[in-house]
Amino acid sequence: MFWLIRPDAYKALEDRGVKKALSRYVDVVENRKYAKFLICKSIEANFEKNMDINELRKIHDEKIEEFREMQRKIDGGDKLEINNKKKSLLDLKIEIARRMLEKCEFCERRCRVNRYKSLGFCRVGAEARLSSEFLHFGEEACLVPSHTFFFIGCNFYCVFCQNWTISRQFEKGDAVSAKELAEMAKVRRKEEGSRNVNLVGGDPTPNLHVILEMLKHLNTNVPIVWNSNMYLTIEAMKLLDGCVDVYLTDFKYGNNKCAERLSKVKNYFEVVSRNHLIAKEQAELIIRHLVLPNHVECCTKPVLKFIAENFDNEVRVNIMAQYRPEFEARKYEDISRRVSAEEMRRAFEIAHSLGLWNLD
Repeated sequence: MFWLIRPDAYKALEDRGVKKALSRYVDVVENRKYAKFLICKSIEANFEKNMDINELRKIHDEKIEEFREMQRKIDGGDKLEINNKKKSLLDLKIEIARRMLEKCEFCERRCRVNRYKSLGFCRVGAEARLSSEFLHFGEEACLVPSHTFFFIGCNFYCVFCQNWTISRQFEKGDAVSAKELAEMAKVRRKEEGSRNVNLVGGDPTPNLHVILEMLKHLNTNVPIVWNSNMYLTIEAMKLLDGCVDVYLTDFKYGNNKCAERLSKVKNYFEVVSRNHLIAKEQAELIIRHLVLPNHVECCTKPVLKFIAENFDNEVRVNIMAQYRPEFEARKYEDISRRVSAEEMRRAFEIAHSLGLWNLD
C-alpha cells in the first residue's frame, strides 16, 4: 500500500548514492545491523547521581570510545547484549541532559535558564509536547515511510517558516512522555513498517532530554533520524553521539548576515558548519538546502561549496525548490516570492560544477 503513494521509495534503498552515503542506515532498516542507540545501551557506565556534571562528562568521554569499539565489533557480527539492570551509557547521557536542563545549553543561544522553572528563547519547558506523529510520505524516498514526530517549539525564528504554527507555538500540542513516544515508535515500526524514527518540529533540540529518555524505553531496532537546523552546542552534539543513525540537516545559509536577518540567530555559519563536521564523524548525513529567492549566490553557493570541500559525495544532498513565502516572509522583499526556475537551474549548475552528483 505504501508504495502506491510513493513508488520511488520502493527501491530507493538500492540507489547508488543512497548506498554510498547511507549504507549503515540501509542495513539497520533491513535489520542486518543494530541502531546505534541499542548499542549505546549495551555499554555499562558506572556513575552516581551526586557527581557534578564535569565528572559525568569525563566518564561519558571515556565511555563513548568504548561505544565506538563495541559498534565496530557488533557491526562485524558480534552478539548484542543489553543488561537493563545496570546503568548504561544512555543512562549517563540522560543524567547529563537533565542537569543541562537546569541551566540550558542545548543550543548555541545558551539561554542558561532553568527550564524546570522558566522558559528560554525556544519557549519549551521540561515537558515535551507534540503537534502530531504519523507515517510521513513526503520525505526523501529512502526515508519513506518515515515515522515523524513534530515537536512543538524551536530555537530559531525563521521569518519564512513553513511550520510556523508549530515553531512559534500557535499550536500548543499535546504533552507526551518518553514512554509514550517509545510505544508509538514500536507500533509504527513493527506493525506499520516505518523505516525510521524521524525527530523534527519546530526542532528536536529543545526536547533532547525527553528524546534520550524515549530511547531508553525503546527496544525495537529502528534507525533514529535527527531532523534539525543543527544549531546545537558541542555539549549537546556529544549527547547525540551513539544515539543518532542519520542526521537529516537543514543547512539554510551561506553567511551570518542572512541568518541573523531571516532567522534571528548569530554565528550561524561557524556553528552549523562545525556541527556538520561533527555529525559526519558520528553518523551518516542527508543535507537539505532550501533554495531561497535572491539567495543563490550568497547562500546556496557557499553551502554547496562547503559540502563539496568537506564531504564530496559521501553525503546525500537534497537541493530543495519547495520555498513559498509563509509566515512573515512577505515583509521581506527579497524572499516575498517563490524561487524561480532559473534560480533552481543555477543551484544545480553550481552543484554539478563542484562535482556533486549524490543528489536526492
